Amino acid sequence: MVKIQGKEVGETGYGLMGFTWSPKPTQPEDAFPAMKAALEAGAIFWNGGDFYGTPEYNSLHLLAAYFTKYPEDADKVVLSIKSGYKANFEIDGTVEYIRDRVNNCNKILGGTKKIDIFEYARIPTNVDFFSVTLKELQKCVEEGLIGGIGLSEVAVATIKKSAAIVKIDAVEVELSLWSTDILANGVVEACSEAKIPIVAYSPIGRGMLTGQIKSADDIPEGDFRRMFPRFQPENFHYNLELVQRLQEVSKRSGCTPGQLAIAWVRQAGKTVKGSPEILPIPGASRKERVEENCKAVTLDKSALADIEKILAEVTVVGGRYPATVSIEG
Repeated sequence: MVKIQGKEVGETGYGLMGFTWSPKPTQPEDAFPAMKAALEAGAIFWNGGDFYGTPEYNSLHLLAAYFTKYPEDADKVVLSIKSGYKANFEIDGTVEYIRDRVNNCNKILGGTKKIDIFEYARIPTNVDFFSVTLKELQKCVEEGLIGGIGLSEVAVATIKKSAAIVKIDAVEVELSLWSTDILANGVVEACSEAKIPIVAYSPIGRGMLTGQIKSADDIPEGDFRRMFPRFQPENFHYNLELVQRLQEVSKRSGCTPGQLAIAWVRQAGKTVKGSPEILPIPGASRKERVEENCKAVTLDKSALADIEKILAEVTVVGGRYPATVSIEG
């Protein structure tokens, strides 16, 4: 059972991005059944962002609507919000912009729910992150505007230096069967040493590892995945081999491909010194998919060995992000 801010948050969290960052955003009343199902299934760590959508409708608006209807759920949820982007998608780490973003997020929530963890989506380059951004976020914690600080898409050096300055409640990074970078670049070990839980986003590879996407044409027009290298037609068919081989393991394990992918992420830290806590946060907009994702599945040694063999034999083609997107490491 993963603990964040001293609270047990279960073994699976819940990513909210897909509701509002979509060509056809899900309206609140249509999203509520899936959100309620996540809570009932024990996925009480919710992850959203003020840039997941538009200034008029993003994760914060959806959350405000949900907690207005279900105020009894507010204290049950550990809420993490990413921010820091300006309209042109440049990160601004100045004191003024931090205050603007924190205040705006709280204004939208309207007192329905406290932000437990606030994190900058990327490390800003327009100021020194450690002496300016982190310290201002710590002031926001001390003033009660946010509950704690998280890091997102960071390298080892940033994790270590940040943890020496302020308390870091979580590190959010990508981890899945087609994005295993953090198992080799020292991030997992750094979090383990600092006793920081890892929040693993995109554990099912932005939907790819469910086996439901058969070709690049299956991705709708306007979907942001169409910009990602791994979903480009020239790369897609190579990456499909990984999915197809993993599907065979899921059949033998008696679970769906998505459940296999999520279970592997949950268990990934067990092989690392210190066994860091890893919480996958799959997103899903339908109640049935939420329940599927949250079902407890444990992979046996045979399945794990099969998976390791596949990962060693199949090379994922294409970067995690378009070249224009800034990431550390």
